[in-house]
Amino acid sequence: MDVNKDDTIEIDLLALARAVWKRIWAVIAAVVIGAGSAFCIAQFLVTPMYEAKAMLYVNNSSISVGNTSFSISSGELTAAQSLVRTYIVILKSRQVLNTIIDQASLPYTYEELEEMVDAEAVDNTEIFEVVITDADPEEAELIANTIANVLPDKIADIVEGSSVRIVDYAVVPAYPVSPSVIKYTLVGFLLGGVLSVGVIILLELINDTIQSEDYLIQTYELPILAAVPSMESRSGRSGHQPASRPAAKGGED
Repeated sequence: MDVNKDDTIEIDLLALARAVWKRIWAVIAAVVIGAGSAFCIAQFLVTPMYEAKAMLYVNNSSISVGNTSFSISSGELTAAQSLVRTYIVILKSRQVLNTIIDQASLPYTYEELEEMVDAEAVDNTEIFEVVITDADPEEAELIANTIANVLPDKIADIVEGSSVRIVDYAVVPAYPVSPSVIKYTLVGFLLGGVLSVGVIILLELINDTIQSEDYLIQTYELPILAAVPSMESRSGRSGHQPASRPAAKGGED
């Protein structure tokens, strides 16, 4: 970093690059430590989560909600998508989830189970997917299938003329969906590299040590009138040796 006479600051990118390269061993050590730490965290400290999925099909030719009746053609995707969204809201209602808790004998409150349940339409079709995220894969499968069995009757009680059929039951997931060990390791690798390079650049920017005559000339544009020579002799000792006192002449007091 150079400070000109008008107090402006110029940053020498080439000098910063040389500073980073000079300490490349520190960057390598940082990325290895970062990647290794992230891998260990993902592998041993983060609780793995599993997803179980059940699929349901919405088939309504004529339905009524309250005093309002309307018809839906199976080819009208917009109406079908709206109906799927309605069923998803019903799925997450307190009445439905409390029934799931009772039938599956789950140790959760309504709020806790709601956090575990998600649902969405499949590729803008009349099929929607119920997704359960749980640390226990068998429990995730149990909850998803209980919802698949209970939800059609609950929807029929609320929406007259509705028809919800089970397309596919959930199975016990074999592999966790999170955490991703590869993503964790990659993030740790990048963080280690970015932080180490950032620290090196910061140290270089705040370093105000005069490195050479060229630094003074380029920074302050002043001529060098004199330089102090090295005080080290070839033997490594100071070049200035104490002078010995001349011996007194014989007979002199």
